[in-house]
Amino acid sequence: MGEVDPAFIQDVEHRPKLTITEAEGIPVIDLSILNYPDFSSEKYSKELETLVAEIGDASKKWGFFQVINHGVPLEHREKMELASRKFFALSKEDKRKVGRDEFNPLGYYDTEHTKNVRDWKEVFDFALQNPTVIPFSPDLDDKQLKQLNSQWPDYPPEFREVCEVYVQEMEKLSYKLLELISLSLGLSANRLNGFFDEEQTSFVRLNHYPPCPIPHLALGVGRHKDAGALTILAQDNVGGLEVKSKADGEWIRVKPTPHAYIINIGDLIQVWSNEEYESVEHRVMVNSERERFSIPFFLNPAHYTWVEPLEELVTEKNPAKYKAYNWGKFFTMRKDSNFKKHDVENIQIYHFRA
Repeated sequence: MGEVDPAFIQDVEHRPKLTITEAEGIPVIDLSILNYPDFSSEKYSKELETLVAEIGDASKKWGFFQVINHGVPLEHREKMELASRKFFALSKEDKRKVGRDEFNPLGYYDTEHTKNVRDWKEVFDFALQNPTVIPFSPDLDDKQLKQLNSQWPDYPPEFREVCEVYVQEMEKLSYKLLELISLSLGLSANRLNGFFDEEQTSFVRLNHYPPCPIPHLALGVGRHKDAGALTILAQDNVGGLEVKSKADGEWIRVKPTPHAYIINIGDLIQVWSNEEYESVEHRVMVNSERERFSIPFFLNPAHYTWVEPLEELVTEKNPAKYKAYNWGKFFTMRKDSNFKKHDVENIQIYHFRA
């Protein structure tokens, strides 16, 4: 990362505490039943009912949970993790050959900002759909669209194939989770799946957090909430993810569970559920001795999707808490902020409060 730039330094109130409180309360949920070919039959109705209740309880209390026995073959995750390490071990010159810019936010990048403070990390993004279509600009009156194409480095040679197999596994897992979340809200199992068609804007990010000489002043990723529907995170055994507890507002560390995925509710589900479930703030710590790798998958709908509370969850006593907004314009505005440091906080869902 070179010399320590003041752009990395967090404001005093947001600087990390080096004493760690681990989040014992974040549930680890076993999805074994979903791997049975007849899991939806009467035979497993009680087990499925229990699983749905666990998902609902974790979504409401934490906005986060971990899943095990999730059906994603371990070999695909291990290949993805190895390919990520090989890529980030390349020289800066080679990584920047697939660098992203304000016209195509897919590829390599090492100067991302969160809340207008630079993150201590480097990333590589690639999309589920290739090409991925998004609005040309965040301007509501601008009807132009543009195509984003994933960029692929020459090395490692297996990189593209490994990435494309992995993202397909993430899509399959995300649909299973959406069905459980839908059921936990009292909706039909496929109520949310329809928002994610072949033009969805979902993507995978490879994160590399190098050792940091100022772990008490900087963060790998500053405090934020995820704008999409769901995030499915694979993290290594180093750890660093911290979640802001809904109970007391304290930052607590999510202890890595071998082969588990960490799931968090995003802003879209907060809106669709009319705040039955909430997207929760989280951040990433760095340390001075060890590098860290993580791989989140962000489940996002198509650019033309309008987002508002689902009519089934809006009543006279519980009116809609948000006005409708266009996902594509919202997504484009958020991506634009990665390349331009703004004087005000980037667009958030609270800007659409009813």
